[in-house]
Amino acid sequence: MALSCGIVGLPNVGKSTIFNALTRSAQALAANYPFATIEPNIGEVPVPDDRLKVLAEIVHSDRIVHATTRFVDIAGLVRGASSGAGLGNAFLSHIRETDAIAMVVRAFVDADVIHVEGEADPLRDIEIVNIEMALADLASLGKRVERLEREARVNPKLRPTVEAAKRLRAALENGTPARSFPKDSEEAALARESFLLTVKPMLYVANIDEDQIGSLGPLAQPVFDLAKREGSRAIAFCGKIEAELAGMSEEEAKNFRGELGISSSGLDQLILSAYGLLGLMTFLTAGEQEVRAWPIDIGTKAPQAAGKIHSDIERGFIRAEIVSYGDYARLRTMEALRSAGLLRSEGKDYVMQEGDVVNFRFNV
Repeated sequence: MALSCGIVGLPNVGKSTIFNALTRSAQALAANYPFATIEPNIGEVPVPDDRLKVLAEIVHSDRIVHATTRFVDIAGLVRGASSGAGLGNAFLSHIRETDAIAMVVRAFVDADVIHVEGEADPLRDIEIVNIEMALADLASLGKRVERLEREARVNPKLRPTVEAAKRLRAALENGTPARSFPKDSEEAALARESFLLTVKPMLYVANIDEDQIGSLGPLAQPVFDLAKREGSRAIAFCGKIEAELAGMSEEEAKNFRGELGISSSGLDQLILSAYGLLGLMTFLTAGEQEVRAWPIDIGTKAPQAAGKIHSDIERGFIRAEIVSYGDYARLRTMEALRSAGLLRSEGKDYVMQEGDVVNFRFNV
């Protein structure tokens, strides 16, 4: 199962419009009323990577295969969702199944678009979603603490785990998400084991209007300030414009972005932000049959990276022949790379680096 990023937020903030733009489809109903989305929509989205085209030109390959990120458009949430209000139970169960969260907040004013809270206020909306996720986590964690305390009476070695669980509970009660604990801490490990919602990495997506492109307005800027304080990430994204661009040809979209003064695709920024949020990096393979980007967890070693291609390659791993993409794009031939001493032979303990172009040697 591919890693997935859940698109969440209050009803009617543009989640489905953004999902449809990402997937270049109309599979998610985008409507001007709450709860247009009920069942989650799922889409596999290619990760933009200009390096693949360059490699394909060098090795004369006609086939390019991008890495992908899975996005899940999840039903909107309202106050009281953790107690079952609205579609709360569905929302919380669907988000629990994702690996990261992209929270869409409405950062524009439009009297013709209904807002369930009456008017646009991104920080209030973020607080509502975060509170409901924290309340759901507290309900789950409360049961876990009770069970751990019973077990610790029989097994005193569990006392440190009980104390960690209590610290985690206290943080949630004070409005601090579980992801604020260091990743290698006992609290973070416990949060992951308990499938807590607030332990998931967060990307805030400020859905802006056309007037704010190029300069954040008074509604979007506080979202970025909050993300900075939390150590999370934020991007600004005009869902309406990106939906229009998604329906154009590449040349038409380029011209339209030029008219609007947009230097890069908001969709690409969102996809790459989600890719990084999931803790992924990319290694590359290049041959006459195809050029391909392979997503792996940051910190993956060479044999496990080989296993992404085929389990037989991991089992029979001998070595990895590696060049950096930058060197390959500059010198363009294996002969030149060898002559320059830039073709490396790496063993089982090598930790893969972003942009490694690899040929794995293995026993059949």
